[in-house]
Order: sequence, then structure tokens, then C-alpha cells
Amino acid sequence: EVQLQASGGGLVQAGGSLRISCVASGFIFGDYAIAWFRQAPGKEREGVSCISGPGRTYYVDDKKGRFTISRDNAKDTVYLQMHNLTPEDTAVYYCARGARTDCAPTYGNTFSAGPGTNMVSWGKGTQVTVSS
Repeated sequence: EVQLQASGGGLVQAGGSLRISCVASGFIFGDYAIAWFRQAPGKEREGVSCISGPGRTYYVDDKKGRFTISRDNAKDTVYLQMHNLTPEDTAVYYCARGARTDCAPTYGNTFSAGPGTNMVSWGKGTQVTVSS
């Protein structure tokens, strides 16, 4: 069965950094795109970043330069390194698997999945809280 488990969240101060991880199982990891989403209470889930099977990366516009997605296919793991965090980054962060090796939808280098209705598998989230 497909499983994706996010971990590594926690409480950080504004301006700080945090790396969260997504460990997957139940499929050939390197064959599929993996994406990060987040959702704050009372707000719609939103896409953050996506990485294709071969390692091409995409970000929503306001995350470019602060967040970095990467993957280690040998470890079946995708990471999201977050820098210069603000309280607005506070949310539950989820990883999800796409339907194919390419990230979608995208426009250029921009991840444009919105709430991620095109994702086919979802993992449990990890809470990231940024305080001032």
C-alpha cells in the first residue's frame, strides 16, 4: 500500500529554519513526483513545492528563494528545507504523490497545483509553528 509520512515539524522562531521530511513506501519512489502542501486552520490547503521523479523542482511564487525541495530516492525520502520562516508559514505540512513522474500542474518553474486535487496519495501531516 502507498504510504507517505511527513515528519520534522516543530516550533521555530520567526526568521529561523526547519527541514521536514517525507518518507514513502508502497511504490517505486523514483518514478513519481512528490509535492508538499500546507494547510492552516480555517484556510484552504495550498501547494508549496513539487519535485519530479528525476529531480526537477517547482515552487509557488512566494516560496521561491526561501524553500528548497529535494529528494533522495535511495532513501525513499523527500525533504523541504525552509528558511526565513514567518508566522504566516504556520500550518500542517503534508506530502503527496502525483500520478506520474512529472510535477503537474506547473507553469515554467512554478508549481500551480492550488489545493492539490490532482494528487493521488496523501500522507499524514507534520505541524510547523512559527512564533515571533
